[in-house]
Amino acid sequence: MAKQPQPISPMKNFFAGGFGGVCLVFAGHPLDTIKVRLQTQPKPKPGESLLYAGTLDCFKKTLAKEGVKGLYKGMAAPIIGVTPMFAVCFFGFGLGKKLQQRTPDDILTYPQLFAAGMLSGVFTTAIMTPGERIKCLLQIQASTGEVKYAGPMDCVKQLYKESGIRGIYKGTALTLMRDVPASGMYFMSYEWLKNLLTPAGKSHNELSIPSVLFAGGMAGIFNWAVAIPPDVLKSRFQTAPEGKYPNGFRDVLRELVREEGIGSLYKGFNAVMLRAFPANAACFLGFELAMKFLNWLAPNL
Repeated sequence: MAKQPQPISPMKNFFAGGFGGVCLVFAGHPLDTIKVRLQTQPKPKPGESLLYAGTLDCFKKTLAKEGVKGLYKGMAAPIIGVTPMFAVCFFGFGLGKKLQQRTPDDILTYPQLFAAGMLSGVFTTAIMTPGERIKCLLQIQASTGEVKYAGPMDCVKQLYKESGIRGIYKGTALTLMRDVPASGMYFMSYEWLKNLLTPAGKSHNELSIPSVLFAGGMAGIFNWAVAIPPDVLKSRFQTAPEGKYPNGFRDVLRELVREEGIGSLYKGFNAVMLRAFPANAACFLGFELAMKFLNWLAPNL
């Protein structure tokens, strides 16, 4: 007889998810720095070679020139942003699971876990959309050279003045299209892999650290396999001038496939996948460890 599973506590999920988010940023930020540097490196002058030959070369040069600190540049903003987001994401998943249980020891099916994950995607979209829209606008003004916004708060004010709350939430439908199925996939594949890796007769809580890392890393990859195409569309749509795509994402999709073929929906695949595994492995490990600590601290909460 397996010991009674701990009742699902959305509140514990909230705190453990926040800790998981911090772990995710720590593990993923160096690769994010490298991704941004590769995406924004200047065109070489005739006869000169590119500043960075590729991912590994950029890693080596950054390390040689700036040390480990160079890889962690600009990490404060994602920690401030990601911690509450993952807290809300895991809270949504916990709530989604709890809502579907008739009794506290109900074991949920995979479609139910997928549905709980989708609920967490809806929760995060409410926080994410404005943040992503502002991030995209500030990132491209750096590369286009035309400075319209002084900073994030100024960007919010201007968008609100121009087109009200709708301007701030432009791209919500696409963010939902990206995050709702991807979050379902994320949590369902994590639980599926945990089941797969748990030896017969053992409980999930006894999973070894390498197993948790593997399940978490793979969940990150499954998540992005679903999320990349809508992510590409969303970035295009959110940074397009007003009125360029009157019918929303259908126009973006049509133009992209016509001009660059279906493969363009998977732009940036390597960089994303390289980062997805370690970052999400760290996230779920942080989550599981925090959960163990909270269950020990407050077993009846």
